[in-house]
Amino acid sequence: MVNKIIDINCDVGEGVGNEADLFPMISSCNIACGGHAGSKVTIRQCLKLAEKFNVRIGAHPSYPDRDNFGRVSMSISDNDLIKSIENQLKLFISECNELEVKLHHIKPHGALYNDIIKNEHLANVFLTAISSYRSNVILYVPYGSVIEALAQAKNFNIMKEAFADRNYNNDLSLVSRKQDKALITNGKEVLQHLVLMCNEYLVRTVTGEKIPIQADTFCIHGDTPSAFQILTYITEHLPEYNLQLYREFP
Repeated sequence: MVNKIIDINCDVGEGVGNEADLFPMISSCNIACGGHAGSKVTIRQCLKLAEKFNVRIGAHPSYPDRDNFGRVSMSISDNDLIKSIENQLKLFISECNELEVKLHHIKPHGALYNDIIKNEHLANVFLTAISSYRSNVILYVPYGSVIEALAQAKNFNIMKEAFADRNYNNDLSLVSRKQDKALITNGKEVLQHLVLMCNEYLVRTVTGEKIPIQADTFCIHGDTPSAFQILTYITEHLPEYNLQLYREFP
């Protein structure tokens, strides 16, 4: 049987410093670009690693809230949010241009990501902020979300994303990080979660229900303490389920 090719993405450049260990085992990266974490230096470091390991490059803009790591919904004017996201992406693109590497995708971070899943106004604000990238950059969005529908209606190129290391509620929202079962930290359990989504297009929720889901890319959070162990286990065992990590070689 021919292996199914899958994309595994990872949020990086967030101050953990484990990128050199993770990049050989992922196919896409989402690099913090100054909103919740990251700087010109860390962006450049991650871009160089991405080029070295043939990993597709993504920008990871956020609410401008470093104090809360972008994980708290923020009261901010539309104009200020647009300006912040534009500036984050401008910093990111300047480093891409200097290193002559290509931006593949944009993935919003944290609370901003969660808010535009269901808030139509905020989703439109975010799409306005990234509108100049519509024709040549892919937007990572969750399946069945408001942002997915709006992005498609506005002719953005999208890839649907699911989380291999996070538990889901029955409405396909993520279990809050304030709850004990938010994260899946065991490599074997993450793989089982991933395989069900890849091969059966279902996700087992925190209550044990199986809910339909679709995804083109699967996230492992780089700031999870066991991220290296999770990715090592997944990399070793993917072929047993006829799955293979995507690689784009020059």
